[in-house]
Amino acid sequence: MADGSASLSHDDLWPRAGDWTPAGRINGDLDLTLIGIPTARTSLSPTRADATPAAVREALRRYSPFAHDRDADLDVLTLADAGDIIDPDRDEDAARQRVADVATRSRLTVALGGDNAATVPAALGAWGGDIATAGLITLDAHYDLRDGRSNGSPVRRLIETGLDGHRVVQIGIQDFANSRAYAERARELGITVITRDDLLRLPLDDVLAEALAVAGGAGGPIHVDLDVDVCDRAVAPACPASTPGGIAAHELRRVARVVAQHPQVSSIDITEIDALADVADERTVRLAALCVLEAAAGLAAR
Repeated sequence: MADGSASLSHDDLWPRAGDWTPAGRINGDLDLTLIGIPTARTSLSPTRADATPAAVREALRRYSPFAHDRDADLDVLTLADAGDIIDPDRDEDAARQRVADVATRSRLTVALGGDNAATVPAALGAWGGDIATAGLITLDAHYDLRDGRSNGSPVRRLIETGLDGHRVVQIGIQDFANSRAYAERARELGITVITRDDLLRLPLDDVLAEALAVAGGAGGPIHVDLDVDVCDRAVAPACPASTPGGIAAHELRRVARVVAQHPQVSSIDITEIDALADVADERTVRLAALCVLEAAAGLAAR
């Protein structure tokens, strides 16, 4: 990716997003904390997803913190950046603990992957000891129920750790991107599946309301995994497994804002982008940056 930060214009009346104080320099509680989980070692597709957190931070500076909805005013929030976890693939337990340390101070933790393996430490760290009542919502083209340990297995691994499959909702699952065996595994585990075809006929806000009710049914914390390969490949060319016919950029942005408004949503991750594989206009990374801002706007509207 080209470093365009040096060429950005300056305007005292047009502040830039992303200039957030390091979390360690802020005393007391935080509203939203950004943390990088640059997983990539176990990916099923060759990826440099470990380069993505830095790229998203750079892309944030291309945008303003201003939203036209007064309820979504980011100026009312205390925003912080906890930096990147070092080698989270090698020591997942340490990564989980680092997220837990951040989450205890934050109303909302936003984790920047990394591939989808980042979802495991992100969710477990944010849930703390509440996994028995926790819920999970994924925006993903894939079930992520594979055997073994990879970016294709986080949902299975979380369920095996104690997450109740009946409080898992998977939105955007696509035809020709999964297998019959994993579809059957999802049914056996009690997962609520809302396919891409379902999204073509159902209002998105209604889908999200159902998902939040299911995932939050036990009253515990909800983690939301925004796997950007749920998007159309024209929108997300830097996602190795994105396909033509996925959801639109505005739909993913809407999801980020709506879920962040919900009081039980304690954490969100944004995963599966290989920043070094993006096209020249950096559309995938910029979409991820906008999802961070949408999440912040949703939190401001709680």
